[in-house]
Amino acid sequence: MSLSAALTAAASSLPPSPSPSESTAPTLPTLRDAHESAVGAAGWVEENWSTWLAIGLRVLLILLIAAVLRVLVRRAITKLIERMNRTVQAVDGTALGGFLVNVERRRQRSQAIGSVLRSVASFLILGTAALMALSTFQINLAPLLASAGVAGVAIGFGARNLVTDFLSGVFMILEDQYGVGDQIDAGVATGEVIEVGLRVTKLRGDDGEIWYVRNGEVKRIGNLSQGWATAGVDVTVRPSEDLDRVRATLDAVAEQMGKEEPWNELLWGPIQVLGLDSVLIDSMVVRVSARTMPGKSLTVERELRWRIKRAFDAADIRIVGGEAPAAEDTAPDPTASVAAPSVFSNSASPQAEAAAPITPQRPPTK
Repeated sequence: MSLSAALTAAASSLPPSPSPSESTAPTLPTLRDAHESAVGAAGWVEENWSTWLAIGLRVLLILLIAAVLRVLVRRAITKLIERMNRTVQAVDGTALGGFLVNVERRRQRSQAIGSVLRSVASFLILGTAALMALSTFQINLAPLLASAGVAGVAIGFGARNLVTDFLSGVFMILEDQYGVGDQIDAGVATGEVIEVGLRVTKLRGDDGEIWYVRNGEVKRIGNLSQGWATAGVDVTVRPSEDLDRVRATLDAVAEQMGKEEPWNELLWGPIQVLGLDSVLIDSMVVRVSARTMPGKSLTVERELRWRIKRAFDAADIRIVGGEAPAAEDTAPDPTASVAAPSVFSNSASPQAEAAAPITPQRPPTK
């Protein structure tokens, strides 16, 4: 067999190679394949539509119940707060205590309490509804709750000061420790409360400055505006003054001041002369005290000092520390300007001879 015949036979025995167009062309789905896919999807939807509908209705019912419950709870809290605003409670069961209740302060306190209660109620209701909705989709909530617990612990450690301030503010509002308009001593600052928040309390100082006090930093509170205040004045007179006359003058000042306006409204009790507070060698102190409206003790003290000073001047009662009496005039001493006699005035005295100049001596002549 020749070489050409052998090559021809070997080429004919190999399988035919695919053409380039046949190897790169994508396979298009046929109409039969599309029909089978549509039938499979329709069957899957037909099998699961009832489950989807049940899950959707369950989630919708959960959200509807949560929304209705949230509205009802918020409305009940609002009505409770409105009832608190309308109710005027007397302090210690006295008419004076009823007068002490500040309407604006009670309104702001009730609004703050209502805001806190509404926020807590909304968080609990909506959070519970969200967890129930997730459980409806058969989602395992155990890892989610565990992660939320760990994250809450981490946030609590990182923001413990913020949590402390918030909790202190909540209990401060619930216990009604102080309110807007009260004069308080918070330890770190003293002044009039101009704003009460859950985290920070704003105070107006005596010089007009504004203090921002964190509620968690307050260890003690001295409220100077609750109940009543005491105005006390110490009158210092000479020990030689007649005590009966001093008491009578002070009683007259107290009686007159208690009858005049506006002091008769600021004074919630008669001005009392308590007696001698101390007796010293050069002075004695008489104590005068009165119960006043909260926050008005300094005003009453200033007016009381003014009136006592004028009454004492009219009664010729000397207050220690006043003008010193003038010294009596005496005749001048004629010998005050004369110098004392000196030993040098006598030329025969040893001191004069010692102070005399030395006379120069002449040399002898030859």
